[in-house]
Amino acid sequence: MNSELLVSDTAHFRVDYEINPYMHIGAQPRPEAAAAEHRAIVAAHLAAGRKVEYLPSVPECPDMVFTANAAAVGGGRAVLGSPPPERRAEIPHFREWLTGRGIEAVEAPYAFSGQGDALAFGPLLLVGHGQRTDERMLPVLARELRREVVPLRTAGARWYDLDLAVGVIGDGTLAYCPEALDARSRDTLRALGADLVEVSVEEAGRFALNLVSDGTTVTMARGVPRLAAELRDRGLEVVELATTELAKGGGGIRCTALTLDEH
Repeated sequence: MNSELLVSDTAHFRVDYEINPYMHIGAQPRPEAAAAEHRAIVAAHLAAGRKVEYLPSVPECPDMVFTANAAAVGGGRAVLGSPPPERRAEIPHFREWLTGRGIEAVEAPYAFSGQGDALAFGPLLLVGHGQRTDERMLPVLARELRREVVPLRTAGARWYDLDLAVGVIGDGTLAYCPEALDARSRDTLRALGADLVEVSVEEAGRFALNLVSDGTTVTMARGVPRLAAELRDRGLEVVELATTELAKGGGGIRCTALTLDEH
């Protein structure tokens, strides 16, 4: 679980457009600070014993640092992301990298936000839709990745990807913000029988759920103390990191890592 990750870098990270509520062209990330945040995230992954692969970003792709949107990977296959037009230039670079590692890459026939909207939870795949992923992707993902899909609709543009509303902590534990999902999806999540950690709107809005966990160590945003305390109470190692500059692009720690070891 999250033991092999693909990252890029912040060399060309900037806000050239506004495709989520967190992006504002007038609020540009500070290059050195953004690079320092990203280095600290990668260092934390390595310290936790995770393997990190690297794909350099390219000038025409200012959001390439958010590798999670590139695809959903599992069983030697990847369903490539189909992001908003502003980010489509990223996909060929990720396709080339994945196929070069022997991973079969499948095109998404509809809008799809990659791992941002597709979170592996044990044998299940939690799939967000209603914002940047078309509902018609649900059977496509079930077929191509050979997993049982659990559909979850996020409750508005603020939760434009599922990884802002739900965080996978371990095989039996999920953290989620109830207000970030519609009523039917809340019921669906509660019916899974998981240990559910509720997160407030305030902390979820500070990217609390945009985290990476391997079931032992949780790497997460700084500034969300209630969730951090809940996870420590469950015996988890919690590493809290600054994501102020990355957040100007609408992303956090989960957004900057594409998991490669989903089975």
